[in-house]
Amino acid sequence: MILCCGESLIDMLPRESAEGEPSFAPYPGGAVMNTAIALGRLGAPAGYFGGLSTDLFGTLLEETLEASHVSHSLCPRSARPTTLAFVTLTNGQAQYAFYDENTAGRMLSEADLPDVSSEADALFFGGISLVSEPQADSYCALCMNAGDLPVMIDPNIRPGFITDEARYRARLDKMLVRADVVKISDEDMEWLGTSPEALLAHSKVILMTRGAEGVEVFCRNGTARVAAQKVSVVDTVGAGDTFNAGFLEGVRKAGLLSRSALETASLDALCQAASLGARAAAVTVSRAGANPPWEHEL
Repeated sequence: MILCCGESLIDMLPRESAEGEPSFAPYPGGAVMNTAIALGRLGAPAGYFGGLSTDLFGTLLEETLEASHVSHSLCPRSARPTTLAFVTLTNGQAQYAFYDENTAGRMLSEADLPDVSSEADALFFGGISLVSEPQADSYCALCMNAGDLPVMIDPNIRPGFITDEARYRARLDKMLVRADVVKISDEDMEWLGTSPEALLAHSKVILMTRGAEGVEVFCRNGTARVAAQKVSVVDTVGAGDTFNAGFLEGVRKAGLLSRSALETASLDALCQAASLGARAAAVTVSRAGANPPWEHEL
């Protein structure tokens, strides 16, 4: 299975009660969980790994994973609370208040890490779970001890969440060197002060997203642009996470989900996988929230 390692949380979205009072409604979320769900819906053998709570929100996260055919059997459980992200809108712009201290996800330790050598065919990392300790250091350790498993990383950098930039950069640098596939936005590239060519010195495939302009695919066999699908956009929540899943499923279907196969993969095959990611992401942006498509919807 493709094991997605990182955050899951509850987005508390602003709503109004029947009496007209302001309220919040809980929705499962988190970038890495979104990728796992998108993989499961696309028909891939998908798994999620992260610290889950035994509280009512942790149960909701488990039920959400199961509904999209995602295994959570490797997740450590604890009585610590689930991470909550309260969302408020100011002039249409979302602002987040995170409640993440001592949560089940945040406190994931290296002692919680599973032996993935017999459980996983590939690992995916990314999101804000690579920022906060101790979980970030635990995910880094899992990445660095992945053996011969192919690794994909989407750093999805959120500068506003970073409290120790030097430590975060050092951790991310290690993981990017180990990664076989790096999905990265042009904004992330600028923040890191790097280039696709520099990343290719270590990685096998670089996917640089440019929003509505699509994605550029870089590999040892050349470079090409895959256009974004033209749709009416409702919101972009979960679009990048869905693209990640589509690319991984495209690679898996093409028989390229190994380090050696990715090393020699043709540019055309990688573009076809990126095209699947773009088509899946187009469905996600055409409807509200992180609601990735099922395989039959493509």
